Amino acid sequence: MLITKADGEQEEFKSEKLERSLRNAGAEEKMIDYIVRHVVLELKPEMTTSEIYKHAFEILKKEGQKPVAARYSLKRAVLELGPSGFPFESFLAEIFRSKGYKAETDITIFGKCASHEIDVVAEKENELLIIEAKFHNALGARSDLQVALYVRARYDDLLANKFDGRLKASQKHRCSIFTNTSFTTNAYQYGECAGLEMTSWSRPGRGSLVKLIEETALHPLTALTTLSGGEKKSLLGTGRVLCRDIKDNSSLLKEAGIGGQKFDMVMDEINKICVPFFGAS
Repeated sequence: MLITKADGEQEEFKSEKLERSLRNAGAEEKMIDYIVRHVVLELKPEMTTSEIYKHAFEILKKEGQKPVAARYSLKRAVLELGPSGFPFESFLAEIFRSKGYKAETDITIFGKCASHEIDVVAEKENELLIIEAKFHNALGARSDLQVALYVRARYDDLLANKFDGRLKASQKHRCSIFTNTSFTTNAYQYGECAGLEMTSWSRPGRGSLVKLIEETALHPLTALTTLSGGEKKSLLGTGRVLCRDIKDNSSLLKEAGIGGQKFDMVMDEINKICVPFFGAS
């Protein structure tokens, strides 16, 4: 049976993809089999991947699998940060800081021919990393070849000026493009050929954005299943966007009017999510 993907393309439904996504979120095999059987029974011509996701997500919540449901919804949770006004580059900077880098956002660096605004500059003693952050508000959107061409040209200009004195003699240097969705085939091919690191939601494997979020336990609070849409909006309005922020300062929940049993439920879910998670390969 054909289903419709987020980008409008159609493909044959394969239960293996659903099984893999559930397994990566930490679901046990018995629960995976249960969900797949239910989804297969609900299948109808041209059903969308979003409808399949919602069905699986609701089963996880109903069956008390909240931490699994939160990880399963992670891609959409990151997507929800866009309307909140929280910059994607700030999210990436937090990931690199947790990995031991000094990270700055929205930096202007002079190249040989022009000045350039850099989304994220991440630095360790022996490494300098220039990062372009491409955030999309729709699951089906992809970063194209023009993005990769622009980033490579800018990187070459910066390198010709040794990154305006930032590059130390002993440092290695890299250039990376991060997106919360994916790249077009042409962009991937050019990036790999031109020496760019292309990091999308699911590629490259262990180095993908989803794996980096899970391994650093930097889950956005929009992933929480115990909070309503209004409660999430209230918390985002304080400038706090990570589950870790609430874990470190639980009074934020009370300030948002969340107390009693609801408070305990939210903190329980946060404590189960805010741990490094490596999932399946």
